[in-house]
Amino acid sequence: MSKLADYGVIGFLGFLSFLTIMFWIERIWFYKTIKLENYDSKEELEIALTNNLGIISTTASNAPYIGLLGTVFGIIITFYIMGESGDIDVKNIMTSLALALKATAMGLIVAIPAIVFNNHLVRKVEVLLAKWDINQKAKCEN
Repeated sequence: MSKLADYGVIGFLGFLSFLTIMFWIERIWFYKTIKLENYDSKEELEIALTNNLGIISTTASNAPYIGLLGTVFGIIITFYIMGESGDIDVKNIMTSLALALKATAMGLIVAIPAIVFNNHLVRKVEVLLAKWDINQKAKCEN
């Protein structure tokens, strides 16, 4: 039971990691191919640039909590099984607790790159918006 809870959380975190990488690659490709002159307003451009960034930032901020939740579930189930069976087998306890801690580690493994990806993309958005402002200023001067 403990393994099922932990593997479920680890699987979910793996799925979030896949989504984060997929959206990061999609955004990088979009930023490389965007034509700033196709946008009439800065707001329209900003909406296009920030699409899907919420998913990456949400993964970055919540992955450690999801991992911690998996750890807590694993520990609760381990203690429940120990209490119910009355059997205190150190090997099984340590194995279950180690598996529970893997969920927290996985949460951090997912969160850290997601934070880096998010910060990278936010900086690219800032640069593209600044370039759009420069282009608009140049249009007005001509």
